[in-house]
Amino acid sequence: MDVSRNRPTSTDTPPARRKGFWRRCLKMPIGIQSIIAVGLGALIGSLAPSAGEQMKILGEVFLNLVQVVVLPLVFPLIVLGIARMESVKKVGRIAGKAILYFEVVTTVILLIAVGLAKFTGIGKGAPVEGAEAKDLDGMSQGIDFHELVLHAVPKNIFAAFGEGNLLGAIVFALLVGVAMAAIGEKSQPFASVLDSVAAVMFKVVGYVIRIAPLGVLGFISYDVAHYGFGNLRSLLGFIAVVYAGLAIVVGVLFPLIAAIYRIRYVNLLKSIAGLAGIAFVTRSSESVLAPLMGKLEAFGLSRSTTSFVVPLGYSFNTDGSVLYQAAALVFLANAYGADTSLPALLLMVGVLVILSKGMAGVASASIVVLIAAGNSIGLPAEGVALLLGVDFIVDMARTGVNVVGNSLAAAVIDSSESRGEAKRGSRDTPHAPAATTALQKETAR
Repeated sequence: MDVSRNRPTSTDTPPARRKGFWRRCLKMPIGIQSIIAVGLGALIGSLAPSAGEQMKILGEVFLNLVQVVVLPLVFPLIVLGIARMESVKKVGRIAGKAILYFEVVTTVILLIAVGLAKFTGIGKGAPVEGAEAKDLDGMSQGIDFHELVLHAVPKNIFAAFGEGNLLGAIVFALLVGVAMAAIGEKSQPFASVLDSVAAVMFKVVGYVIRIAPLGVLGFISYDVAHYGFGNLRSLLGFIAVVYAGLAIVVGVLFPLIAAIYRIRYVNLLKSIAGLAGIAFVTRSSESVLAPLMGKLEAFGLSRSTTSFVVPLGYSFNTDGSVLYQAAALVFLANAYGADTSLPALLLMVGVLVILSKGMAGVASASIVVLIAAGNSIGLPAEGVALLLGVDFIVDMARTGVNVVGNSLAAAVIDSSESRGEAKRGSRDTPHAPAATTALQKETAR
């Protein structure tokens, strides 16, 4: 009997071995897959620019899948988080703490950025005459706070959902959650429905995150092919200052805040590192909003705090973005020879503190705020066009820092609430009789 026909030749790869290889690739951590995608994307964008630009569709499909899930998940989580709080007073307390924290940390970061940019003198001698204002066509030249308020209070919640209006959804969810807390037991059927919706959406998010490396491949291919690295040489100083400032924020300021509130900062970073990496390469913090809340809950934060503070922070706590804007303003002021004295720099900080809170729901938000702030202190918009060529490089870092900043904010508010509840519990507990206290001590021994 001739059995030689059944033996695989040396040039054939057994199907089982091929399947095993692809199965091992798919089982790699998302972070490793994303790093491989970055390398492949840079290679494709460099060697085949036309193909690299076409691959942008992979990134856009991934972001669309993420954005279609964000509001259906965030809305029930916020509603349930508020409805399950002990009182409306607690909702107001958490909101007040969160907004105060956002304002203080944002101001400190702005001062760090302005001081670092002033110390290094970035922008002096920059080729601003080569900037073209036409690159800014179609972008808003300012922020309309009247429109911002109407954006936060939409007249049609279904239209707000269709537009992806996160701020409007948060406000509406706040009202619904307070109403459910007020009526008590009657809201249980609706709460069960929302709980089921949230569970289903978390499952969908898990499916979407699995294809994140494809989105990374598409975006990196497009960025390298479309932007290239032509402007890097003249703007290396600006990029270096932004990255140094972000490193100071993540490596010094955030650990200091975490130490004050007794938060395990390194462990927190480890738990969200993969998601921050995805946000870094996709340049979209929304791409990790839903799984981020799940990671923070697994880290030990309460769902009621996380589901309220994190979405609110996406609108009002853009730590990386405000640092970039402050550095960019000093860069432009130096480039145009504008006043960079201490009063002028403090004016920049004050303007950005106000304008950065109007970023929610605005397309190209960082650039829009930068133009508005520049106009308010007399800097021409043409200078901003110079920074567009390297915006994608700094945008990756500031987006990743936004994710870390919002995670820390949720941890800080949760820690503050836990301490407050412990103090209130100790005040409410009556002093035990002497005999009971003695028995407790004996048991402890």
